[in-house]
Amino acid sequence: MSKALLPIALAALLATACGPVGTSGPTDLSNRETIRVVATTGMVGDLVGRIAGERVELEGLMGPGVDPHLYKASERDVLALADADVIFFSGLHLEAKLADVLERIEGRVVTQAVTDTIPRERLLRPPAFEGAYDPHVWFDVTLWATAAEQVRDTFVEVDPAHADLYRANAERALAELEELDADVRALAATVPEDKRVLVTAHDAFLYFGRAYGFEVRGLQGISTVSEAGAADVNDLAAYIAEEEIPAIFVESSVPRQTIRAVQEAVRARGFDVEIGGELFSDAMGDPGTPEGTYPGMVRHNVATIVEALRG
Repeated sequence: MSKALLPIALAALLATACGPVGTSGPTDLSNRETIRVVATTGMVGDLVGRIAGERVELEGLMGPGVDPHLYKASERDVLALADADVIFFSGLHLEAKLADVLERIEGRVVTQAVTDTIPRERLLRPPAFEGAYDPHVWFDVTLWATAAEQVRDTFVEVDPAHADLYRANAERALAELEELDADVRALAATVPEDKRVLVTAHDAFLYFGRAYGFEVRGLQGISTVSEAGAADVNDLAAYIAEEEIPAIFVESSVPRQTIRAVQEAVRARGFDVEIGGELFSDAMGDPGTPEGTYPGMVRHNVATIVEALRG
């Protein structure tokens, strides 16, 4: 099916879908043997899996190494979304290129942004993002705990017969997140304050920096849609050389050549900065690995950052 026919296919699917469903007044799904759920990103899927368990048939759209800022719906995605009972997405315009599809589906499928109930005063609005919120909230574990509560509450609403299951699973998940947050804080504190400068390919780690005491510099903006130019590379290289920052980091979902260019520009200024390792920013690691879970991804990131910056 061509991309031009996708809206037609979607319209046809929606026309034959069951009665209207929405987050304001969803159909009771308690009589279903399992609930069909689609999650956009790996981080969202991880939350859904922890809270709903075997009660759901879970399908994730974006796998390891996939950049959600650039992701466009395929034919298979359109079919999966239209056939779902519930769709969970991150929100705050992270999945910008899926917005049209989600808007078309809303009202016939339960669609829920996991960030909806995070207090807006706790969200960042960097000047470069033109008044919009920074969507990378999962790097502050306490904010992601609020997202977990949103997932729990949505399932309780649409599947009240199994509310006790969702509440019990969420209680365990929230306890794990509380422990994770404490561990990240303790490990981050081992880096001397004057060494807590995190330089990455794009500004995905601002929440991490605010929560755990790091200054964060990204070559690109919050969205990878914008491209870094020579001036951006030179400005960042000058800063790294002047401050003698020991390491900078690549990201699994962003091409490495941008950070490599910064490294070469720093060397041209007479300072040798190392690539401190690969961080998982907008996508988790491979399934079956520790980094393929949200806690494992966070632990990998902070361990990589701390080891490189402590030298």
